[in-house]
Amino acid sequence: MNIKPLYDRVVIKRMEEEKVSAGGIVIPDTATEKPIKGEVIAVGEGKVLDNGSLRAPKVKTGDKVLFGKYSGTEVKLDGVEYLVVKEDDILAVLN
Repeated sequence: MNIKPLYDRVVIKRMEEEKVSAGGIVIPDTATEKPIKGEVIAVGEGKVLDNGSLRAPKVKTGDKVLFGKYSGTEVKLDGVEYLVVKEDDILAVLN
């Protein structure tokens, strides 16, 4: 994939959610919500501040992150779905 997001945008690939509950019940695709966890695929150069300087992004390629449920824009490139979000929409980095 060859994509470079602009400014404070981040490209995320959603992680697959569990298909089986803790009790062993299989959850069908129609009953599951879209996951809010993903892996950072590409990061822009940073956010432009009021004084014109650039603030470097806090996330980097390969980070596992949590993001808002209704954040970003979904795009499909080479048959794979990605999510393009602003860095501010990322809630946390997972260790």
